[in-house]
Amino acid sequence: MELIAIRKAVLADLDTLLEFEQGIVAAERPFNVTMKDGSIHYYDIEAMINSPEVEVLVATVNGEAVGSGYARIENAKPYLKHGKHAYLGFMYVKPEHRGKGINQRIIAALKAWAYLQDVKELRLDVYDENTSAVNAYEKAGFERHLLHMRMNVDDDLTLHV
Repeated sequence: MELIAIRKAVLADLDTLLEFEQGIVAAERPFNVTMKDGSIHYYDIEAMINSPEVEVLVATVNGEAVGSGYARIENAKPYLKHGKHAYLGFMYVKPEHRGKGINQRIIAALKAWAYLQDVKELRLDVYDENTSAVNAYEKAGFERHLLHMRMNVDDDLTLHV
């Protein structure tokens, strides 16, 4: 029987977490034509592990690190009802361990941490075309909220002034 656990990340996890980050980059690259080629980094994982404003979690199966996620406390826009929210990111589960509810357990633990920080709003970004991720987040209770759009000016040189 597999023993799934969620724990706080430590600096000894850094090499594994850097591999997870590259897994996220590889998964997201097909959804983002603006990404640079080659190896890129989204996060300063060491700084996140050391920050009191960020909770970095690792999911393990029988002691092996198989997933990650973080919650980062951010100030909300001044026009919103809440003063702060927790932004979730770095959500990753190794492909061979997907479908076991690991992502849901990471989200639940991050939600509990945010609540203990007196933060009642969770936010995250996900590519609209990444339907498996969208479905997983909706299953966890997230709602679609805002569509972020972009345009490359080179794509349409018929500028209307």
